[in-house]
Amino acid sequence: MSEALRIGIAGLGTVGASVVRCMTEKEAELTRQCGRMMTLTAVSARDRTRDRGVDLGNAKWFDDPVELARSSDIDVFVELIGGDSGPAYDAVKAALEAGHHVVTANKALLSKHGVALAMIAEEKGVLLNYEAAVAGGIPVIKTMREALAGNDVSRVFGIMNGTANYILTRMEEEGLSFEDCLAEAQRLGYAEADPTFDIEGHDTAHKLSILTSLAFGCQISADDIYMEGISNISQADIRAASELGYRIKLLGVAQRTDSGIEQRVHPTMVPTQSVIAQVHGVTNAVAIETDVLGELLLSGPGAGGNATASAVIGDMADIAKSRPGFQHGPVFGRPAAKLKPYQRARMRAHEGGYFIRMTVHDRAGVFAAIAKRMADNEISLESIVQHADGGLPEDQKNVILVTHETTEEAVRKAVDGVIADGHMVDKPQVIRIERAA
Repeated sequence: MSEALRIGIAGLGTVGASVVRCMTEKEAELTRQCGRMMTLTAVSARDRTRDRGVDLGNAKWFDDPVELARSSDIDVFVELIGGDSGPAYDAVKAALEAGHHVVTANKALLSKHGVALAMIAEEKGVLLNYEAAVAGGIPVIKTMREALAGNDVSRVFGIMNGTANYILTRMEEEGLSFEDCLAEAQRLGYAEADPTFDIEGHDTAHKLSILTSLAFGCQISADDIYMEGISNISQADIRAASELGYRIKLLGVAQRTDSGIEQRVHPTMVPTQSVIAQVHGVTNAVAIETDVLGELLLSGPGAGGNATASAVIGDMADIAKSRPGFQHGPVFGRPAAKLKPYQRARMRAHEGGYFIRMTVHDRAGVFAAIAKRMADNEISLESIVQHADGGLPEDQKNVILVTHETTEEAVRKAVDGVIADGHMVDKPQVIRIERAA
């Protein structure tokens, strides 16, 4: 049997402790599957005295994760610190430069520095594995990086944040407000005390930027993602969507267009009968559309200690199975130096159907004025209805419109026209309708 693969882990929070526990409990099975042992030889964390409920054995303790990353005591550096800079970045860079393989669950780090780190890994001939960085335990990275050779990807989209999906699910199933669902998510530990990163789409955007690079062979460009969160989704939207045969999901979508690559994160209407509409609670799902395979949907636990640890362990096992002298594949499916510059599509040219909810003054001529603004911008309406809402004053009504395929630019111009006409009570709600698996 080959020599043991020596593992160093930086970060012993929920995920790190779960990785250590899995390594201990599954030692015999992992050794059988990999053909060699994986042994924990070194760790680093902020608090040496904290009881994490796991046995660290004889692992050497490093107060400085960068020192651990450079140590000759390890073959693989596992980064579970988090953050797009500081100790996480410094340690990963140091490990790669020292010729150590790296496993990370850090989507923020990869979305900011992924290409530069990939270049170091490929130059040094080591692996940079990051399955746990996107969609937790779902093997979407391995699928896109290895299993879709020969496929031309046209679109990748999905539910990539369990917190947002949990909130939207509870809002629909129990008729609760966004604020009440958020408070419950925080109480259960699904949402942070400051939930902005999850509910405003930043977490999904980081993950989407990584999938975009894998899908289209381009450099990561997290700053070029159109982003809307779910904090303005109301029960009026949830009810109207249900009556129209849709559910609202926070989706990350990347697709190739004639003008470049479009990346967007926003609340989306998906048909109730679609598979992705059945993804509830903290579950994640990613759909990949290709020319050869067609459409593939991967779904499963997207977060949590065990789900993320499963992906980390899988990445470690891949390294354990590799042999000295083996030429590793490129980090993002293509050599980092050959990733194309990212070309952003014209977001305003996005085409599709739209759901539009307008709270308007209940007076004569409003319907006609709205219809005229839509016609002036060549928007064909599938339906336009006055929607009763018990929460509104008697002199106000919700008008719900569903358009046929049109452009973002046309919708925005039409809505701005209705606002200029003075019929609107408050800001309208505009939600895209997405073709979904």
